[in-house]
Amino acid sequence: MYRLGRWVLGAALGFYFTRIDQFHLERVPVRGPVLFAANHPNSLTDAFVIGSTVPRKVNFVATVQMFRIQPIRWLLNRCGVIAINRVQDDPHAMRDVQKTFEACFRVLEKGEAVGIFPEGKCGDEPQLKTVKTGAARMALELEGRHAGKLGLKIVPVGLTFSAKATYRSGALVNFGEPIRVADFLAEYSTNRHGCIQALTAELESRLKSLTLHLPHLERARIVEAVKRLYLDRLLVGNTVIQEPATPISGELLLTQAIARAVDFTFETHPARAAEFVRRLGHYEAAMRKLHLSDEVLRHFPERRWLLRQSLAWTGVALLGAPVAAYGWLHRLVPYALVRVVVGRVAKQRPDKTQISTAAILSGLVAFTGFYALCVFIFHRFFGLRATVLYACSLPPASLIAHYYVRELRRFAASLRAAVVLLRAPSAARKLLTWRAELIELIGAERQEFRAAQAAPKEA
Repeated sequence: MYRLGRWVLGAALGFYFTRIDQFHLERVPVRGPVLFAANHPNSLTDAFVIGSTVPRKVNFVATVQMFRIQPIRWLLNRCGVIAINRVQDDPHAMRDVQKTFEACFRVLEKGEAVGIFPEGKCGDEPQLKTVKTGAARMALELEGRHAGKLGLKIVPVGLTFSAKATYRSGALVNFGEPIRVADFLAEYSTNRHGCIQALTAELESRLKSLTLHLPHLERARIVEAVKRLYLDRLLVGNTVIQEPATPISGELLLTQAIARAVDFTFETHPARAAEFVRRLGHYEAAMRKLHLSDEVLRHFPERRWLLRQSLAWTGVALLGAPVAAYGWLHRLVPYALVRVVVGRVAKQRPDKTQISTAAILSGLVAFTGFYALCVFIFHRFFGLRATVLYACSLPPASLIAHYYVRELRRFAASLRAAVVLLRAPSAARKLLTWRAELIELIGAERQEFRAAQAAPKEA
């Protein structure tokens, strides 16, 4: 049942995300008790992603409220979900976290894995919240019971989503080096609090290294702007990535380097940082006023590139229209249902942490149910062979329909922007000058940051 549930969720995730990359999957122990401790940026989807990525069974904890209905209880028990009582569920059933620990201990003592989110709750900011001590307390207590011979390890997991609320975005599961709990057990009997704090600090430090952690949230816009303007140059002259990496993991490593460089500039040269922010504000305001994208502006001097892109997209639009129409004919009803569900969730929760979960679960039900109905009706009028071909055509046609509309909108926006630029060449030249100046400032700060990093090593 666990394998079946994992396959179903894996298929749903594969349809929602373009790809889910695993970075350093070799760090995951293939056997023995493991506590997977991850950041929590995306609600229930985080558990789905970890469970479908890790090549072994991972048990997650869930409120006992989900176990009230017998069929759901039967399913959750066989899918490795651990029922826990919270104070808000039943104040008389549990007044502390010890029963939660005991439920996890029984699983870990069998040599299995448990997944937890030590931040306590999901968040929408590009910042790791304070890691609570629960994971360290659980791990040290269990390892202490076995005199340090259980072999329990904590594997930090960094989850990164390129655009978590957007359909067909990307995800990264970044595994850190396992932490041997027994290494923090030496003084546990005499200094329990100190050992818990030390293990918690180590876990928090490793989680920060596996994610994009921005302690100064007001600088997030600056990091994104530098990334947008300068990432292609970093990819060409890369000195950050020293090992084979997937595109998403490579982008994360470079974005982390950008964040460190931005912090360095703000702390060592605040006047320069303020000047850069001022110029960036003028540039972005002008871009918004003219409804321009950075990609179109970058290619503006290449008039032939714009013409080739326009002709290519015109051809693609004509050739892809029949398939896109076929896909949307079958996609429209379930897509509308998913939009209704996501819209209600978005009203209840203003952040984006619940959107992907609502879209994945409602999409799994709506698309599967509607496509099954279509296949059933089709089979009543046509033979089995035609029905099989028809059924196999629905998922790819749906994806093609989505990409067709998305790219058509992007092309229309780029075309409008190109017309604006061609009509106002002086404005285009001014924007290109501002853009070049910003890139030059970034390049100069990058060189100084690299020199500052290299100075201690040379010393």
